[in-house]
Amino acid sequence: MDTVECTGTGPELRDTFDQDAERYLRARPRYPPSLVAELSRVTAAGPGVRVLEIAPGTGQLTVDLAGSGCAITAVELGPSLAAVARRELAAFPAVDVVTADFERWEPPAEPFDAVVCATAFHWIDPAVRVPRAARALRAGGLLAVVTTHHVAGGTEAFFADVQECYERWDPSTPPGLRQTPESEIIPDTAEFSGSPYFTDVTVHGHSQEITYTTDAYLDVLLTYSNHRALPETARKGLLDGVRDLIDSRYDGVVTKRYRHELITAVRVGD
Repeated sequence: MDTVECTGTGPELRDTFDQDAERYLRARPRYPPSLVAELSRVTAAGPGVRVLEIAPGTGQLTVDLAGSGCAITAVELGPSLAAVARRELAAFPAVDVVTADFERWEPPAEPFDAVVCATAFHWIDPAVRVPRAARALRAGGLLAVVTTHHVAGGTEAFFADVQECYERWDPSTPPGLRQTPESEIIPDTAEFSGSPYFTDVTVHGHSQEITYTTDAYLDVLLTYSNHRALPETARKGLLDGVRDLIDSRYDGVVTKRYRHELITAVRVGD
């Protein structure tokens, strides 16, 4: 199945995102306005508020937050992604995009009011991501992590039919895999609620459906690390099969449903 990402932290997969930054900017969906509004509210984003964003990619969420007038330091591992983000955020002088590995990046002495990470926290080393986020926050500051899931909905028949393509070209695909109903998504908050650094863990869910043409859908698939990591022959076979399926059975258009969770936690005092 065309999962959002693999959940491992291996550098080989993580590095695939920087291979085609312009496609990433073009194809990756923006977040629902309701999620952006909720994030702005809980972080009190606005002038005078300092935000650290981990792994902003090309800045899809950063642009929305920057519009509030807050100061943002965005730490991005990929130099190509960071370059595109700087271009997209050029109109916001209070945003600084830093090319660095968050696991090794040294935060400034003044702590941030909020730390934000959207659909990328799982790529950070689990041994250090929560402590390092906590270290960057002031007491009472907010950690906000967005997770994204593909869920049942949209053109459901297509996502059942397309499994034949995945089972043929990607040997890691479990047979008979189907999308998870939205009601069965259970937020994983254990590392926040079990951390001595954070309290008041909350979850807010936001969903959206996006309709894609064949070309736009293949563009999205080519931003997923597990698709890019396939051998060239297998990747071409998979994409050709997906193209043929959409064009021949679905009139060149499919709709995908996404479930986004905004997980927040408050930094306790030292």
